[in-house]
Amino acid sequence: MKFKAFLTENGVILLERRFIPALEKMGKTCHLYLTKDHAIFLHNLLNGDGIQSIAQFRKEALFDDYRISSQNDDRIAFSIDLSLLLRALRSSVAVSSQYSAASAANPNRLQIKLVKKLPPNSTNPTPFLTFETSGFKSAVIQDIPISKPLSRAQVVELQNALDLAQDLPQTLLQVPDLNQMLNFVDRMKHVGDVVNVFISKYGDLRVQVSTTLISLGAEFRNLLVIEEQANAPAEDSNLTAQTRSARSILRGDAQSVQVSVKHFAKSLQCHLAKPGCAFYGVAPQGSCLTVIFQFFVPGTRHTDKSISLHCRLPVLDPGTG
Repeated sequence: MKFKAFLTENGVILLERRFIPALEKMGKTCHLYLTKDHAIFLHNLLNGDGIQSIAQFRKEALFDDYRISSQNDDRIAFSIDLSLLLRALRSSVAVSSQYSAASAANPNRLQIKLVKKLPPNSTNPTPFLTFETSGFKSAVIQDIPISKPLSRAQVVELQNALDLAQDLPQTLLQVPDLNQMLNFVDRMKHVGDVVNVFISKYGDLRVQVSTTLISLGAEFRNLLVIEEQANAPAEDSNLTAQTRSARSILRGDAQSVQVSVKHFAKSLQCHLAKPGCAFYGVAPQGSCLTVIFQFFVPGTRHTDKSISLHCRLPVLDPGTG
């Protein structure tokens, strides 16, 4: 199997300054899944333990002169340490910038490729993801150890899990101001370990954490609704939030699930990737809480379809609704 490409300037910015710092908050290690058209970072899709995150990039968003080949339908997947990847990327960028500043007429390019090398005192070649760049006075090669690439059966399993993770909830609510949610979660972490998340077709989102001594909650109303939606009954307008929630669940117009506060807070760390907004929804049968982050083309409000990021939070109960 072979993989070689050159990171574009935009690709460096996306990975170094935005996505890898965000993904590192999800977990230190993830799968990097390379196909003919996409590069995908995946957390917990095979073990099903903990929060799942899927960051997908069209190859043009990150790379130039992208070349891949394998006996698995030109698909390659392996585990990688994100902290090592970020460190190597930042170091390579620093060297590349030094060279470019000294030789503006010949801008340096950062190459990334898969290699096998023989470590010291070993007889077995080990796979690495390698960054190669030339500085003003020296060339720098940085090898990041990776797992043995997944077998054909494992790649198929990973692709099937990815396909299942793409299923959208029937109702999605847009939260344009993630800072509001971040501020609330900072306080929520000190109250309890479980958060109840309520989502209605009317555009209502409620998050609440409770203990025997204290209850802390926040409600966001009249949010933009994607997919299935409904009009809130007029007779509910003067009722309390809890009563409105209970009535809407009985009507089949809302769902409520419980998730870990830790997982909920982790998902919000995706703000480091600088999304334009986020959508919340409950998967069919209340199987998970889905958070979808939307990105815009810089300087516009047009969706950037070359990149996507979403998280799936495991529920602590089967949900209601």
